[in-house]
Amino acid sequence: MPNINPNFTEYRLPYTLSEFPCILRFCRFPKSSVRSWLPHGLFSATVNKMFGLRLTSRFLAPFIVPRSNMIEVMLGRLKIAHRTPMMGQKCHLSLVPIVLDKSTHGERAYDIYSRLLKDRIICLMGPINDEIASLVIAQLLYLQSEDKKLPIHIYINSPGGVVTAGLAVYDTMQYIKPPVATWCVGQASSMGSLLLAAGAPGLRFALPHARIMVHQPSGSAQGQASDIKIQAEEIIKMRKVLNGIYERHTKQPAEIIEKWMDRDYFMTAEEAAAVGIVDAVLKEAPAVTSKKHDHGTSNVSGKS
Repeated sequence: MPNINPNFTEYRLPYTLSEFPCILRFCRFPKSSVRSWLPHGLFSATVNKMFGLRLTSRFLAPFIVPRSNMIEVMLGRLKIAHRTPMMGQKCHLSLVPIVLDKSTHGERAYDIYSRLLKDRIICLMGPINDEIASLVIAQLLYLQSEDKKLPIHIYINSPGGVVTAGLAVYDTMQYIKPPVATWCVGQASSMGSLLLAAGAPGLRFALPHARIMVHQPSGSAQGQASDIKIQAEEIIKMRKVLNGIYERHTKQPAEIIEKWMDRDYFMTAEEAAAVGIVDAVLKEAPAVTSKKHDHGTSNVSGKS
């Protein structure tokens, strides 16, 4: 294996230009906000053989612009093989599809998540950590600045994550003025279920095969006995905080919440609706209303 500078990460796409009918126009580095423009004439010659590009960032986010107005279906199937020098293991990062939005002013290319954000939709997918929480909070605050009345929709498919990161998102959801609708697709476990339950009354939904799980917070500690005691007491305090949040949003008595939280407690979408974690299980899309971007929820109550 060649000696790779730890400041570099190697990205390769095993496709020739004939198999990859799109032009890579620029690459964006979120951590440093630096954009490196790649001239098509020079770059395509490399792609014709075999695409291999080494970039000075571990956080590559490619933006693909199609040749024509037709979005290539194959774009969603392409993957980047990513080898980290430290671990020496490969993982695959899916390319983010690009869509075109047409208006009277012309066409504009968006990555799919930015286009959804334009419709006041936030995707909370995967583990909840500080980075994900920061992105969700920033989107919530931005959408509030755009319109303080139209609802914001958060789609959740998460196994949970860091308690403090989840509570940061929770507090922001309660703080902002627009009602926040929550939608569970796949699973909402641990902190994911808390954020699902924290949606505005009447705006908490789950799809039929979604799974919801609640449990008490967990952690680990090492060191002197006094240090371990401090950490244990903090976890107990955090459990009381989380129990109170579930109690507030589900209207269940404290004894029921404590029983749920003692161990992993799994629920189907229907069971979650019966105990007040969600308001409804949706088997078909809500009726479309005349208001833009409200997902048919304009006739449902907002914040409590």
